[in-house]
Amino acid sequence: MTSAASSTAPEWGEDRLPPRQRAWSAIRGAAPIFLVLLALLVAIAIRNPNFTEPSVFLAFLKRATPLAILAAGQLFVVVAGEIDLSVGSLITAVVVAAAGLIDGDPAKTWPVIALLFLGGAVVGSINGSITTRLGVPSFITTLGMLLVLQGGALLATGGSPRGSLPDNFRVFGRRGFEGVPAIGQLPYSVVILVVVGALAVALLHRTTFGKQLFAAGGNPRAATLSGVDVPRVRTFAFMLSAISAVVAGILLGGFAGLSQNAGEGAEFQAISAVVLGGASLSGGRGGTIAAMAGALTLEALFTLLNLLGLPKPLRDAVQGAIIIAAVAFAAYRSRQR
Repeated sequence: MTSAASSTAPEWGEDRLPPRQRAWSAIRGAAPIFLVLLALLVAIAIRNPNFTEPSVFLAFLKRATPLAILAAGQLFVVVAGEIDLSVGSLITAVVVAAAGLIDGDPAKTWPVIALLFLGGAVVGSINGSITTRLGVPSFITTLGMLLVLQGGALLATGGSPRGSLPDNFRVFGRRGFEGVPAIGQLPYSVVILVVVGALAVALLHRTTFGKQLFAAGGNPRAATLSGVDVPRVRTFAFMLSAISAVVAGILLGGFAGLSQNAGEGAEFQAISAVVLGGASLSGGRGGTIAAMAGALTLEALFTLLNLLGLPKPLRDAVQGAIIIAAVAFAAYRSRQR
C-alpha cells in the first residue's frame, strides 16, 4: 500500500517545490489524524491490555473494515466536490436484499452478490446523473435516494427482514485464513481492506482519472476548459462510492447478520472519517490513506467510549462535535494557506 506521504494531493503551487519538500508537505498535512489514531490506540491499550494481542487487534480491524472501505468510496465523491448521503441506506438494502434473495440457499450466493454490485452501480449512476446532468445539488439527490432505499427496504420486508444469509455469504465478514504464523487467523475482511485500499490509492492518486477528479473538484470550470468531462468523472465517483457501500454491506452482513438497521448512520460516519482525514468538503483535496485512517480513528474512539462505559447518545454527540471541529479546523488551515 502507498505511504501516507503520497496519499494527499499537492496544494496549488506545491508541484513547483523540490521532491523532498513536496513529500514533507504531504506528510505534514496528513500527520494529525495518524497522531490522533495512535493516541487513541494507546489509550485503549492502557484501558484494556489485551488489546495489544494480535487476535484482539485484528478483531478491532475487522470491525473497522466496513467503515474504512465506505470512507474510501466516499472520498471519491468528496474530492469531486459532492457528497453522498445514500450509502448508509444502500448498506441496509444490500443486507436485506441478500437475505431475501438468497434465503439460506448457498447456490444463490454468488449470483446475488453479482446482482448487488450491479444494483450498487445503478444507484451510483442515478445519483451522479441527476446531480451532474440535471444540476440538482448532491445533498438533495442523495438524501432523496436515502429515503427511496430506506422506504423500499421497509416496504419489501414489512418492517421485519425475511430470509437468511448462508455461511458462504457470511464467510467474508466472519472468517479468515487459519494457521498464520504469530497471529493465528488473518480475517478475510482485513485482507479485503488492504486490497480495496491499494486499489483506491492507485485509482485516485496514480491515474489520469484521479487527476481529473481532483481538477473537477478544485476548479470545475478550469477542468472543463482543459478538456475534462466533469459530469462523467463525477458520475463515476458516485458509482465508486455506491460500490464501496455494497462491499461494506456484504462484510457487515457477514459480521453481524441480518438487520433492518445494518447501515444506520454509516453515511455520517464515512463523511466524518473523510473530514478527519483532511479532505476538503468543497472538493479538490483529500488522501485515501488519511481517510481510511479517519475511519480507524472513529472506530478507536467508539471502542474507547465503550470501554469507559459511556452511552450511545453521548457517542453520537461526540461524533457531531468531531465533524464540526474537523470542518472548522480544515477551514482555518485553508485560510492560513
